[in-house]
Amino acid sequence: MKNRLFLDIHAIQTLPPANINRDDTGSPKTAQYGGVRRARVSSQSWKRAMRRYFDEFGKEKNLGVRTLYVPSYIAEIIQFLDSSISEVEAMKKAASILNKGKIKINKDGKTGALFFISETQATALAQAAISGEEDKEKIQKILTDNPAIDIALFGRMVADDPKLNEDASSQVAHAISTHAVETEFDYFTATDDRSPNEHAGAGMIGTVEFNSSTLYRYANVAVHEFYRQLGSEKLLLNALALYIEAFIKSLPTGKVNTFANQTLPNAVLITLRSDRPLNLVTAYEKPLRSREGYTIQSIEKLIDESNKVEKMAGESNYKILLSLENINTEGLELAESIDDLIGKVIEKLSALIKVE
Repeated sequence: MKNRLFLDIHAIQTLPPANINRDDTGSPKTAQYGGVRRARVSSQSWKRAMRRYFDEFGKEKNLGVRTLYVPSYIAEIIQFLDSSISEVEAMKKAASILNKGKIKINKDGKTGALFFISETQATALAQAAISGEEDKEKIQKILTDNPAIDIALFGRMVADDPKLNEDASSQVAHAISTHAVETEFDYFTATDDRSPNEHAGAGMIGTVEFNSSTLYRYANVAVHEFYRQLGSEKLLLNALALYIEAFIKSLPTGKVNTFANQTLPNAVLITLRSDRPLNLVTAYEKPLRSREGYTIQSIEKLIDESNKVEKMAGESNYKILLSLENINTEGLELAESIDDLIGKVIEKLSALIKVE
């Protein structure tokens, strides 16, 4: 695939009172934008939720593991492949093969920083360790070949050796509310079920911070770069279908048992462009104001901003909308369901790739 192609995903999603992503003090994360404080859900928080969705619902088996315990992970595979090797010997072989690949192992048997490795790469390293591979270039090639789809999408940075870095083919924005928010406090008490009658009162008193918001969410994928990383049209299309599904259906789990904020996006707009990705957060630089909800207004502003930006920058190769709301969608191709949306986007992607 030689030509540039970018997949943009925009979503409007309403959350009831929730605290799905909090800071070091327990407060819901926020950001200043357009002169007011907005609710914010960090990029890394939603990417983590997407990776968990890949693992739970995806058919793709070659997924990444991000861990400090790479040596023990590979040692387990070594013992699985050759049960005659003891646990101690397996750990020695794992540490040795990783050191040859220029991944430093600390005295405690862990890597110096979190390392992102695919199951395929880990298995190949285990096989190389068993066979006694000494060629450092071959070992490093194992660590760069066959990246897992989440490593390809979200990237890998290795301070020990930049040759092992993997440039991310996807970008995920911090989700922010389309309007101003104020953090609220839930004062709660907990009773002690075994407390003597004479000890009336709460067994515990505390507060939980929360807010409610209508979020603008955005992500993109450099399809041409993702294709280069995976090397297969079939793998690419399957991975992109899973990516879109995970973006729509995943949700960070902070305080979810307390608030049960299990929502889906109210609208999803997907575009394909051949020049560059376009974030439409500018639609909400002026915070929305309403006493009758923000959802419909947010979707209408999203569509309007998309049309204005395309008038300036040029039309998309393809654009499609899925919406729960009854709004003016003149000139837009519409999807009837999440599956229909994904199917139509993948069909168009396949056609665009074949044109090349």
